Amino acid sequence: MHLMILPILIPLFFGAMLTVLHALNIKDQRGLSLLSAGAQVVVAIILLQHAMSGDYSIYQLGNWQAPFGIVLVLDQLSALMLVLIATLSVFCIAYATTGHKKTHDQAGAHFHALIQFQLLGLNGAVLTGDMFNLFVFFEILLIASYALLLHGGGRARSRAGLRYVIINLVGSALFLIALGVLYGITGTLNMADMALRIKALPASELPFIHAAGALLLIVFGIKAAMLPLLFWLPRAYAAAAAPIAALFAIMTKIGIYAIIRVFYLVFQNDTGLNEQIFQSLWPLALATLAFGAVGALGAWSLRGLTAWMVIVSVGTLLASVAQHSQPSLAAALFYLLHTTLLTAVFFLLADIFHHYRPGPRDYFVTGPRSQDRTLLGGLFFLAAVAFAGLPPLSGFISKFWILQSTTAPWAYALFWPILLVSSLIIIIALSRGGSALLWRQNKQPATTVRAPLLATGIVMTMLFGSILLSVFAQPIMEFTQSTAAQLLAPERYIEAVLGGLANANH
Repeated sequence: MHLMILPILIPLFFGAMLTVLHALNIKDQRGLSLLSAGAQVVVAIILLQHAMSGDYSIYQLGNWQAPFGIVLVLDQLSALMLVLIATLSVFCIAYATTGHKKTHDQAGAHFHALIQFQLLGLNGAVLTGDMFNLFVFFEILLIASYALLLHGGGRARSRAGLRYVIINLVGSALFLIALGVLYGITGTLNMADMALRIKALPASELPFIHAAGALLLIVFGIKAAMLPLLFWLPRAYAAAAAPIAALFAIMTKIGIYAIIRVFYLVFQNDTGLNEQIFQSLWPLALATLAFGAVGALGAWSLRGLTAWMVIVSVGTLLASVAQHSQPSLAAALFYLLHTTLLTAVFFLLADIFHHYRPGPRDYFVTGPRSQDRTLLGGLFFLAAVAFAGLPPLSGFISKFWILQSTTAPWAYALFWPILLVSSLIIIIALSRGGSALLWRQNKQPATTVRAPLLATGIVMTMLFGSILLSVFAQPIMEFTQSTAAQLLAPERYIEAVLGGLANANH
């Protein structure tokens, strides 16, 4: 099915075009960028409909059969991620074209080309069936993100960008070392083939496989911002331009996607490593969740608070993934959709406050009376209710399902109180921030600045997505349950990729 290559070819083509035609006026650049993002949405929806049958779709580049050639693999998880990436990109690109005196996409060079290359890396990472190409697509999205983080310049972005680059360069080096070990032992980099070969390894080789697996967990933990590898994220996300930070909301989820894909597939047959990985992942996830909540309570701006909320969501997702069961994984995938959308909303809301409140901006200090505080207050309240997990929106549904899927006694004793207390802390932090931004006011004359209509409309549309997640919760939950069941049957993936070779190896 040639349609599978389009999520990679479309952003590659438009990114190259925008780079070569960099002298185009900004309106034409915006048109091309939005056309690319819109086309990716259409393709992603078609691929999702195809994946809903439960079958795997394999695309062999150059018609070389796996494991000798590079393959792209479409299953329900990759299709779900493609839709989420494409949809989020449309909102972020559209928001970047709005502005006050100067729009976000005019603050620096090659904005739209870099966005396209970022999408190329994201889409490729969720489609590839090859470990080395997972590394390649990670590098593409990271190189684009380095430039996007620095877009617009400034000391804060430069300092945050330096930390971001250094920690990710370390992660890339560890990734290569892990791949070298795995290739040296198994002789393959195809994920399905590697899973079979690890199963057949003698016991003497397993310590090296375990070491490579531990390195991969560190690498993916850096991408996902897992404690103690998360300290780059709050400064980087808070310093980035709003539409870039909103798009970055999906970046940590790519790290979690990689953990699910690699450890549920490649190392599935090595139960010793699987048990060690998930046992070590569990306390790290809980610590990440608790640490993120404490950081959110100490945040002094809406951008900073949102960055810490990303870490809270990462901890929640990792704790669900670490339980290694179909109900917990299905609940985690539903929560992934919700939290990615809502953290993006808060980054854009913070930008509206940043420009709408001259002086205090999005900092949690009192300011003059605002003209549109009723409208913005309603948006903030709706977003806060959704993210904190209060009924009846998607945050409540996803968190309730996560708690319901936690059945082990030790999980009851640890996960329930930490998740519930962290939710209470988020409510307190959002209440404190909202009262400072919208309710309390100083004695200065009321500001005449109005909230930008187009930017506010984009945020309203994204918030409507949370309502849709609630209204259509039942079919979405059925899909995530089917996706979780597919992930927990890796032999079907291996059979789809390798065909007769899988039976021969058996």
